[in-house]
Amino acid sequence: MYLDSAKKAEIFAEYGASATDTGSCESQVALLTYRIQHLTEHVKANHKDVATNRALVKLVGQRRRFLSYLKKKDIERYRSLIKKLGLRK
Repeated sequence: MYLDSAKKAEIFAEYGASATDTGSCESQVALLTYRIQHLTEHVKANHKDVATNRALVKLVGQRRRFLSYLKKKDIERYRSLIKKLGLRK
């Protein structure tokens, strides 16, 4: 599987406050971004896979909601996360 517990812990350690910080917006957005990147590559190779495409759209919407919440609460955390993940150009 592309996303095992070791990879999740690595993402949470890098973007969260600690390796066990799984609930912060930064760690959730980072995890969603990783999953979105993986599914995007899958959909490019398998363009008829409608179920995966739907899951990808749902994940993008969920990440957008997290980011809009973070933008409302703390604009500096939002800007640093966007810069670190390279989401906006």
